[in-house]
Amino acid sequence: MRDDLRLRAVSEDDLPEFYAHQLDPEANRMAAFGPADPADPRAFAAHWVRILTGARNVARTVTVDGRVVGHVLAFPVDDRTEVSYWIDPACWGRGYATRALAALLGEVTRRPLHARAAIDNVGSLTVLRRCGFVVRGTDRAYAPGRGHEVDEYILELPA
Repeated sequence: MRDDLRLRAVSEDDLPEFYAHQLDPEANRMAAFGPADPADPRAFAAHWVRILTGARNVARTVTVDGRVVGHVLAFPVDDRTEVSYWIDPACWGRGYATRALAALLGEVTRRPLHARAAIDNVGSLTVLRRCGFVVRGTDRAYAPGRGHEVDEYILELPA
């Protein structure tokens, strides 16, 4: 039997779980473009205030069998809409990111959508490709999660 994965609006009660998820060193290395200091509670709170008060942001908590396992987001970047997600590293490898992103794509119907992932983040690239994203280019940027510049793919979910 498949577990019960659902998306719901983010509540303030979810934030301590999200904070705990972002403290994992391997998750930060893989994400690359996360916070400079994942343990800084003020930066975390400010980040989530921006997400939750952004009128064009779509933020969803991912639950499995009622337990918070991560979040998925859609948000404007200049004239484009990007998506991102963060799943509790203890839950990696179970298909939750793919299923959560697919559910978000059913809710956010505007196209094209965009995403970015470090070139060596095989797990995230697999999730994006399974959801229909294709690589459209590359970029190089400073990655706070790694402390240096990294190459990243720019992906698109076409119209």
